[in-house]
Amino acid sequence: MRKDVRILLVGEPKVGKTSLIMSLVSEEFPDVVPYRAEEITIPADVTPERVPTHIVDYSDAEQTDEQLFQEISKANVICIVYSVNNKKSIEKVTSHWIPLITENTDKDSRVPLILVGNKSDLVEHSSMETILPIMNQYSEIETCVECSAKNLKNISELFYYAQKAVLHPTGPLYCPEKKTMKSLCVKALTRIFKVSDLDNDGILNDNQLNFFQRTCFNTPLEPQALEDVKNVVRKNLSDGVCDNGLTLKGFLFLHTLFIQRGRHETTWTALRRFGYDDDLELNQDYLFPPLKVPPDCTTELNHNAYLFLQSVFDKHDKDRDCALSPEELTDLFDVFPYMPWGPDVNNTVCTNEQGWITYQGYLSQWTLTTYLDVQRCLEYLGYLGYSIMAEQESQAAGITVTRDKKIDLQKKQTQRSVFRCNVFGDSGSGKSGFLQAFLGCNLARQNMIREEHKSYYAISTTYVYGQEKYLLLHEVFPDFDFLSDDDLACDIVCFVYDVSNPHSFEYCAKVFKQYFMDSKTPCMMIAAKSDLPEVRQMYGCSPLEFCRKHKMPPPQSFTCNTAAAPSRDIYSKLTTMAMYPHVRQTDLKSSTFWLRASVGATVFAVLGFAMYRVLLKPR
Repeated sequence: MRKDVRILLVGEPKVGKTSLIMSLVSEEFPDVVPYRAEEITIPADVTPERVPTHIVDYSDAEQTDEQLFQEISKANVICIVYSVNNKKSIEKVTSHWIPLITENTDKDSRVPLILVGNKSDLVEHSSMETILPIMNQYSEIETCVECSAKNLKNISELFYYAQKAVLHPTGPLYCPEKKTMKSLCVKALTRIFKVSDLDNDGILNDNQLNFFQRTCFNTPLEPQALEDVKNVVRKNLSDGVCDNGLTLKGFLFLHTLFIQRGRHETTWTALRRFGYDDDLELNQDYLFPPLKVPPDCTTELNHNAYLFLQSVFDKHDKDRDCALSPEELTDLFDVFPYMPWGPDVNNTVCTNEQGWITYQGYLSQWTLTTYLDVQRCLEYLGYLGYSIMAEQESQAAGITVTRDKKIDLQKKQTQRSVFRCNVFGDSGSGKSGFLQAFLGCNLARQNMIREEHKSYYAISTTYVYGQEKYLLLHEVFPDFDFLSDDDLACDIVCFVYDVSNPHSFEYCAKVFKQYFMDSKTPCMMIAAKSDLPEVRQMYGCSPLEFCRKHKMPPPQSFTCNTAAAPSRDIYSKLTTMAMYPHVRQTDLKSSTFWLRASVGATVFAVLGFAMYRVLLKPR
C-alpha cells in the first residue's frame, strides 16, 4: 500500500476548489477566499486510512499550463470540481479536463478521477442524472460526490473517497461495463481461497473462514454473522455454499458484491494481507524478505517450516499413499505462477515404484532448494502462504542460518542437518550411478532415466548415531582445469573411480593433489563397479597405497548392479565423516566406529518409517 496520497483539485474558475480545501481544514466556510490555497498535508493519525495525505489546489490565475501538467503527473488521484448550478462547468469535465488529464498521464497507469459537484446548497435538484452517463463512459472515474463548501456537506467524505480511490482502487479489481471482476483479481482471490482451504476439499468451513477473517481483519466473525454471510450467498448463487461451507464460486461472489457496494477496502485488505500489490502481482518485499547469510554459513529449514510443508503434503496427498502423483503435485503447485519442479526432480530425490515423489523425497527437495538457493525457497514459501498460515512475520522465520563452519571445526561439533558431498570422477567412472544408488535405484532402474531428465544432484536422509541428517550429493563435471569455488565448497569430497578401467583412478589422484591435499575437508575414495573384474590402475601407486599415504580411509567397494536397491552403508559413512571432520582419518578405519554409525542408521530408518505410518493413520 502507498505510503502517502497526493490529491489534486482541478476545474473551471469560481467552482469552489479553494473553498473546499479551506472548509475541510478550518471546518467553516472562509469569509475571504484566495486565488489558490497552499499545499496542505494532513497527518496520518487524523486520516481514516492512517496515511499522510497531501491536498494540492490549482488556479489558472496563478499557475501556468506547464505547472498544471507537472501537478497532474505527480497526483495519485484528481478531483475534477464543477458547480452543480453551472452547466458550462459540467460540460468542461468531458470537453476539457478529462482529455487534458489523459494526455498528461501514463496510459498504462491511469490516475483515478473523482467528480465533485460543489455548491449543492444553491440548488434543490441533483446533478447525478447528467453525471451518470459520464461515469459510465470513462472507467477511470471512481465515483461522484455532491457537496457544499458553504454548509460543509460531504466535505470530509469527498477527501475520504479521494484517498480511498488511491489506496483501494476499483480499476484493477472490477470491470464496470461487464459488471464482473477482472481476471487478475479472480486469479489472486482463487490463490487466497486455495491457501486458506486447509484440507483441500474445495470448501471453506467455519473454522477456515474465521481464520481467514482473523488473519485479514484481526477479528473473528460471530456465528450469526457467519450464517448471515452464507445466507446472502445462498440467495444469489445455487452452488455458492456446499456442506455448510463457502465454495470458491461463493467466495468470489462475496468479493464481487463487496466491490459493487463500494467496499473495495474489504477485498484490498485481503489481497494485501496475502502479499499482493496495487497491480495484483505478488509484492517483491513479500516474496523476498530480508535474510542475511554470512560467508561460510548455510541455510536450512527449521522445525516450524518442516511442519508447515508436511501439512501442505498431507493436504494434497488425497489417496494417502505417502507419495504425490503428477495430478496431486500439479494441484499442490496450482498457487504458483509457474511449475517450479521439472522432471529432473524425480531423479534428485526418492520416488516410489511408479516414479512419484515420496513424502521423504518431497521434504528432501525443499531441503535442497533451501541449501542451494534460499531466495528461491523464500519465494516458494511465499506462494504457499507460509507467513500467513504459520502466523509468522515473513518466510524468513522458517529459515535457520547455520553458524560459520570454522566455529564448528573449533568446537568439534555441529548443529547442522544438511551436509554437502561433492562427487569427483572421470567420465564413465560411475558418478551418476553413485548418486542414483543413494535414491535406491539399481542399475536396471538407472538405465530407464532419459538423458534430458538427468540430475547432477541427489539428496536423501541418512542416520548418524541415531540422528537423522540430509546428505546432498553433487556430481561435479569432470573438467580438471576449470573447477569453480562452488565445486570445491563442501563438507566432504568423494572420488569415484572405475575398478575395471586402468586409467580411471589417475583423474581422482590429480584432483585430490591439486585441490584437496592441503585442505581440511575429509575425503573418501569409492572403488565403483566392484561387480566387474578389478584391473591394476596405471598410476604410480595403487589406490590403497595412495589412501594410506594421504591418511585417508581405504577405498570403499561399491556397485549399483544389484537385484535389489543398492546398499546405503557408504552414504552413512560419508555423512559421519562430514559431521566429524575433526576425527582423525585413521580412526575412521576402525570397524567399531562404522558399526556404531551403521547400526544407528538401520534402527532409526526402520523406526522413522514406522512412526510416520503411525502419524499417517489419523490424518
